[in-house]
Amino acid sequence: MAIIALTAGSGSPGVSTTTVGLALCWPRPVVLVEADPTGGSGILAGYFQGQVAHDGGLIELAMAQREDLVAAELPHQLLDLPGSQARLLPGSRSHAQAGSMTTLWPVLLDALRDLEATGQDVLVDAGRLGLVGSPAPLLYGADLTLLLTRSTLPAVIAATSWAETLRDQTEATATRVGVVVIGEGHPYSAREVSDALGLPWWAPCRGTAARPRSCPGPAAPSPGALHCARGCRPWERRSASTPQQEWVVRCPRWRGWPVLFRRLWEVPDDAAP
Repeated sequence: MAIIALTAGSGSPGVSTTTVGLALCWPRPVVLVEADPTGGSGILAGYFQGQVAHDGGLIELAMAQREDLVAAELPHQLLDLPGSQARLLPGSRSHAQAGSMTTLWPVLLDALRDLEATGQDVLVDAGRLGLVGSPAPLLYGADLTLLLTRSTLPAVIAATSWAETLRDQTEATATRVGVVVIGEGHPYSAREVSDALGLPWWAPCRGTAARPRSCPGPAAPSPGALHCARGCRPWERRSASTPQQEWVVRCPRWRGWPVLFRRLWEVPDDAAP
């Protein structure tokens, strides 16, 4: 069981898209926490195509905190992601609410650890670093915090100081920090980006997923989603001795979202081991 937080230092490398893609393919029950302080719930607007009312989520937990009922209220604020084992905790409705979330984050972290103890994993979409109301306690209290960046020179330079901050803030904790490179090889390789940031390079395992053509909604993961023949966990660090194909995820297309996640890590069929 694990709490994994995803974030970015600048730009929009695809934190929400990657987090949703992982949640859809996750092989265990998982809770997706939309903790992006920007607000507006891009997941409700994008993944659910605006068909689900934004009438709960983090703001309800912030109100429940006044009566010390966050842990009790949390299960009632989760939405099922159809065709998966994932549930969503929607984020705030507006960036103006971000400041009121500051005291909620450490309490929510404790509640999420309680979920972890019941056999559920947690994925946190923490949005961009440095914003008002940023969920720092979730980032520095997670089992694994992943910094997403593109492989361009401006993106890597912008991520450098944030990589240092994450290392410093987690140095005395059990939190591991890694980097996920979006658009590897355009122009720099993931290894070069990893070396520049001083963070280990992490990537999802290889798996398969499919959606029936008649299904109008999001893709449903197949039974073999995120399965790895060598028995690795859903997230593992790549090493020089590990074949690249062994660490790749084939993520499905899903309506209303870019195919960025699928494109990034998909390998040709003839390259699979």
